[in-house]
Amino acid sequence: MNTNYIFAIERIQKEFAKNTSEKIIYISLYKAIKQCILNTELPNGWLLPATRILANALKISRTSVLKAYELLILEKLIVSKSGSGNKINYHPEEKIKQQQHTSLPDFSSKYPEISEKGISYLKNTSIINRLDNDVIAFRPGLPPLDVFPINQWKKLLNSYWRHIKSSGLSYSKSTGQLELKKSICNYLNVSRNVKCKPTRLVVTSGSLQSLYLIANTLINKGDAVVLENPLFPNVHSVFRSSQAKLIAIPIDNEGIDIKKLPSKSDENPKLIHVTPSNQYPLGVKMSLERRKELVDWASKNSCLIIENDYENEIANYVEQVPTIYSLDNEDRTIYIGTFNRLLHSSIRLGYMIVPSYLMPAVEALLEHSHRFVAPSIQMVMDQFIEKNYLYQHIKNSIRVAKERHDLFKILFATHVKTMHIQEKPFSSFHVLAFFNTEKTLKEEAETIQQLKSLNIMAYPLSKCYVDEPQKTGLIFGYAAVRSAIIKKNIEKMGRVL
Repeated sequence: MNTNYIFAIERIQKEFAKNTSEKIIYISLYKAIKQCILNTELPNGWLLPATRILANALKISRTSVLKAYELLILEKLIVSKSGSGNKINYHPEEKIKQQQHTSLPDFSSKYPEISEKGISYLKNTSIINRLDNDVIAFRPGLPPLDVFPINQWKKLLNSYWRHIKSSGLSYSKSTGQLELKKSICNYLNVSRNVKCKPTRLVVTSGSLQSLYLIANTLINKGDAVVLENPLFPNVHSVFRSSQAKLIAIPIDNEGIDIKKLPSKSDENPKLIHVTPSNQYPLGVKMSLERRKELVDWASKNSCLIIENDYENEIANYVEQVPTIYSLDNEDRTIYIGTFNRLLHSSIRLGYMIVPSYLMPAVEALLEHSHRFVAPSIQMVMDQFIEKNYLYQHIKNSIRVAKERHDLFKILFATHVKTMHIQEKPFSSFHVLAFFNTEKTLKEEAETIQQLKSLNIMAYPLSKCYVDEPQKTGLIFGYAAVRSAIIKKNIEKMGRVL
């Protein structure tokens, strides 16, 4: 008998025995199964026993089981599909989420108070770009997932487990495996002319963890942080949650507007976060002159620079501009990169280069919290770089993404008459679309809901602004979507919009 069935029968039998006072058997069984579901003793998605099997186990008629199942189907506690059986359909976590979004829970009477910082993080979760469903078209932040060399990765992973010794299963250094750190340093030296020592590099689960570590290492309540405006919502969510004072600086055609940066006597900011290779979401590449000006400004104001070089492989494929890190001679630049937006988001692997004086504090924070990315993933990534698979994959991804980028723009211009794609060269795995006539925040949100009803995803431009939104629009990710699906979905968009 199916192991799931045995487990379910044991739970139902136990609860069914408690309902002996109920004279109608199918009602007693219905109540027993319902209670098991509500108590999550039978979890969501679990397959219930076939009616004949449950009837034999409980020594009751099959008709009683059928009637009990029918009542559960009416209450939508189970779903029945021909050939698939009856599955539990209960999502208690959705009710919890709804309660959390409605208001912060009041624990003051029964439990210790949540910390001020904990409440700050709770309040800002809505800023983070996260989608709960599996829809890919046109979700920003995804590379061409279908061209990832899965078989190469599987072979490397199998090889790792074939040759691993028991000594390799113990705790590893919290900042990452030395082999991978050496490979990343070599990779950055070749691809970005970034020269660093492995002892200065920290392996993380991605850019968000890197920013979290920096914020918690450096920021006290009220400390000033300079941010590009607009920018990744996840970035200003981290610093806002860390209770920093956010200073939003606009972007011009060369990058962050240096002339509008505060002087040391005004704000004395500790950090400035920039995305120089490909400013998110506007796509501006910071000029060499502007990078030099930023390094000079940071020096004069005793400030650290966070150079978030996401998708630099795409943005610098044709023409490279030196990194801020390579222009900085005072060890005040934190260089952040991620493989999540280049390989696939489920890999959860990124890195950052940290100034020497900051390294002990970052390592201490890692020791107390995140520990490290799984050594198996790190060692496979090391081999993925060493065997030149990464370079091959980047080249393939850029070729495929460029084709899809051009197709997306052509089809969008043909079918969607109420919006237009921002005019700029191919430099990223997303595009920015503006409304032909400026829309309100409510209209922007309504447009996103319209697309959601078609199973099409987009992020709002307005959410990227640190303070009051200055423009509305939609951010689309096209790179992970096959050409036929791009065509089909844009045609649907055109009919609805």
